[in-house]
Amino acid sequence: MLTDLQAQGASPDGGDETVERAGLRVDRTLAGFVEAEALSGTGIEPAAFWSGLADLIARFGPRNQQLLDTRDELQAKIDAWHRANSSAGTGAPEAFLREIGYLVPEPSPFKITTANTDSEIAEVAGAQLVVPVLNARFLLNAANARWGSLYDALYGTDALDGTLPQGKGYDEERGAKVIAWAKAFLDETVPLKSGSWTDFTGGNPELADPAQFIGQRGDNLLLRHNGLHIEIVIDRSSPIGGKDAGGIADVELEAALTTIVDLEDSVAAVDAADKADAYRNWLGIVRSDLTAEFSKGGERMVRSANPDRRYVTDGGELVLPGRSLLLVRNVGHLMRNPAIRTADGAEVFEGIMDAAITALIAMHDLKGLGRNKNSRTGSIYVVKPKMHGPAECAFTNDLFDAVEDMLGLTRNTIKVGVMDEERRTSANLAACIEAVKTRVFFINTGFLDRTGDEIHTSMLAGPMLRKAEIKQAQWIKAYEDRNVQIGLACGFAGRAQIGKGMWAAPDRMQAMLAEKIGHPQSGATTAWVPSPTAAVLHATHYHRCDVKARQALRAGEGIAPLSALLTVPLADGKNWSDEEIREEVDNNVQGILGYVVRWIDQGVGCSKVPDIHDIGLMEDRATLRISSQHLANWLEHGVICRDDIEAALRRMAEVVDRQNAGDAAYRPMAARGPDCLPIKAARMLILEGRAQPSGYTEPVLHRIRLEAKGE
Repeated sequence: MLTDLQAQGASPDGGDETVERAGLRVDRTLAGFVEAEALSGTGIEPAAFWSGLADLIARFGPRNQQLLDTRDELQAKIDAWHRANSSAGTGAPEAFLREIGYLVPEPSPFKITTANTDSEIAEVAGAQLVVPVLNARFLLNAANARWGSLYDALYGTDALDGTLPQGKGYDEERGAKVIAWAKAFLDETVPLKSGSWTDFTGGNPELADPAQFIGQRGDNLLLRHNGLHIEIVIDRSSPIGGKDAGGIADVELEAALTTIVDLEDSVAAVDAADKADAYRNWLGIVRSDLTAEFSKGGERMVRSANPDRRYVTDGGELVLPGRSLLLVRNVGHLMRNPAIRTADGAEVFEGIMDAAITALIAMHDLKGLGRNKNSRTGSIYVVKPKMHGPAECAFTNDLFDAVEDMLGLTRNTIKVGVMDEERRTSANLAACIEAVKTRVFFINTGFLDRTGDEIHTSMLAGPMLRKAEIKQAQWIKAYEDRNVQIGLACGFAGRAQIGKGMWAAPDRMQAMLAEKIGHPQSGATTAWVPSPTAAVLHATHYHRCDVKARQALRAGEGIAPLSALLTVPLADGKNWSDEEIREEVDNNVQGILGYVVRWIDQGVGCSKVPDIHDIGLMEDRATLRISSQHLANWLEHGVICRDDIEAALRRMAEVVDRQNAGDAAYRPMAARGPDCLPIKAARMLILEGRAQPSGYTEPVLHRIRLEAKGE
């Protein structure tokens, strides 16, 4: 008897790597995962799912391509304006951008109507993590980062005084400083009616505001401030608690309220095997049955999702989540993927595939099929990146409507997070929000991609400032201000998140504590951090800043002028020295190679990469986009030439090889000669940067990674 797969079109001898499903050619690995795992328990039959997906692809594929064609047409018109106005030394003017449809009319005032969002989205301000879906251990760490030790975060980083702990033993003096810092924090956020937490001797504390005392978990005390919980760990049998007058062994903070499980910029998913692994991890974390085995200190360990926390209160029992609320970031509209092909062999748009399969997987949470609950309001949270303007947002809205119909979900079950990271989106932000006003749950500035698109859009306007100077350019402040101002004007307060971008230096926590408080002070309800430890430290900012009060103050502001946002960061005739130019080129090339070599050789989409000064920075495709576009711009305007790039590639390959000398999985580049694939990819990203769609790096990376996988 033929198996079901064979009956559907697979080769009986197993030679065909695809199976036929509703006219689609689906990779066996992906088809097997969907049918055996993703569909299990959802009540959706395989035939119905594949038929529905085939319909989505047929309906939305051509419209997706039309939107990409529009991007190219608008860019061509902007390029033509710059050629015709080569002496202008500015970006294309607002009137011209309106004439060609790059800018659309501002919508009439409106308020979003998003409903059934969880409190972590609508009510409480706090830190947000972004984690690559392909790394199960990191994924579990991020999900479990809902709670974290303030003592550990202070002791193990430079947050306290700019130094790191020395030696392997416990440093009593450093520990005393940690405890003093933490108790001063308690005095500030949950003060006692009299005295200091340093004088606390045990029992139920008498707080200045009794409403801040919530309950207990065993001897532990649960307090709340600005909507965030603080658990004071009481354990007199522990080395720390045993020496403390009140038995306080630790202070645990509610830290990463939300975590974006990322299928996009932080992963290298180029084929069906990668996509199946990504979807399987998303399923595992949604169901809370994902585990990760690893070795630590010579001991084999298994990590799994934390359970919820239960507290005794005056009213009975309070259950608090033990894990972050999980959001999932799909890919953007650009890329196709060979995991599924149409009957004529064309790869389908990956974003359409992601929309259907990630929502299908999230149904396991809606139906209570997992060990723990993710959304307590029955919502699915999908972050959609790299959309250009309101028409692309409207496309996503319609696509999500169709996915809901396909899966039998109530309208607007699938919420959408709009990444405000492309120039045409930030310039038309209100119209973009209006296009998804019934389901939008967040907007989030993405400085890195936004800078990459800024450079690409105005590539022909002239040479750009050096990267460090671009960060201080006029449009940046307007961009960050407009994000909050427009979000508040559209009714986000108390209903949806307004987010800010990543702190990219995971080892510089003292600097983060000093600087990142600016995000809640801006009125943003969340901001990205690079690690669970950073989430704990950033959580202290949301205790020290009442975001609701800040939003109330900013709600009356006028919106920063569009003209400021559209000001291009041009160099304005700067005459750099040869040393300054070489320094900038080396900095860019080193960053490109340091990231690309892991992407191509090891399939690592996000990692801590040493910069040219050996400072570890979190790198993903957004940072790569800036560096490659910046060099492409300088090449375009003759600031540098191809020989400068080739020389820098040779020099920086040796630098990156040295920086990775301790990595057993690393393959040195310099010795591989002209056929070294990471160097080949880096060269293409720079020399062909102007021709890459919107300056994105994915097409080159995917092509060379597939070549590397085939070696």
